[in-house]
Amino acid sequence: MEEAQIFQAVQRMQDYIETNLTRKITLRELANAAGYSPWHAARLFKEVVGKAPFDYIRALRLTKAALLLRDGEMKIVDVAMDFVFDSHEGFTRAFSREFGMAPSKYGRQTPPIQLFMPQKVFDTYQSMHKGAKKMSEKKMKEQQNSRTVFVQVIERPARKLLLKRGVKATEYFAYCEEVGCEIWSVLTSVKEALYEPIGMWLPKHLIREGTSQYVQGVEVPLDYANVIPEGYELIELPPCTMMVFQGEPYDDTDFMAEIDAIWEHVKRFDPTVYGYQWAPEAAPRFQLAPMGYRGYIEAYPVKVINKI
Repeated sequence: MEEAQIFQAVQRMQDYIETNLTRKITLRELANAAGYSPWHAARLFKEVVGKAPFDYIRALRLTKAALLLRDGEMKIVDVAMDFVFDSHEGFTRAFSREFGMAPSKYGRQTPPIQLFMPQKVFDTYQSMHKGAKKMSEKKMKEQQNSRTVFVQVIERPARKLLLKRGVKATEYFAYCEEVGCEIWSVLTSVKEALYEPIGMWLPKHLIREGTSQYVQGVEVPLDYANVIPEGYELIELPPCTMMVFQGEPYDDTDFMAEIDAIWEHVKRFDPTVYGYQWAPEAAPRFQLAPMGYRGYIEAYPVKVINKI
């Protein structure tokens, strides 16, 4: 069996689980989605994903349930029933094992927790293999020049940043090697977040000795008083002006090429035409999670040019 076929089969099971998460799912149904026998489908799923199918389903249901409890939309018993737990007690036991606290306590305090946010395995597989194939420099430049990049200026208020530092990382992949790739799932759980989680390149004055330039974090209000997870830090950021660059929608497997295209565009971009200049020490430069449907988004700190 070809490797690509295995990843496709497992992702079909992932897609089936996501679509049917609030109803009972059988191994036979997953096997039908994969196109293999129940035994073979379960073995492939565990080998590729690292979790048995029903451990994966339980973790995903508990994460979806936690988000509902965090946002105060439903009662615990209703959440338990909606995600196919047999009883309030069974849900409480499972939730406590997964997140280290009872759902009632979590609903009251909503501290940051480790959510389960699996990757679609075939999409990831395609991205890795596409990234290994180098596009010719001429073709890459032609593609970059043909893309539209949207630019806007936004104001960020004074705020705090909940972040986790790396050691030497200057980009995402090195950061994941240093601290792991699960940081995003913790940041996503922060109820008080002003915006979605971001990857950042810190200005020099915010880099502590022996720590990385690239970090991940989430911006929260100045009065944030919730739990700071172990290994994380809370710092204050002053108001700033950011120039945001957003590419066109793209195929998710082409995310590296889209990031390169934005970087090349920024290199050639002259902010003075619009009355601004780069201000790299004013704030972290940041990137949003690459999502093909909205285009790649990255923001750079700027300041207004003083006119005499």
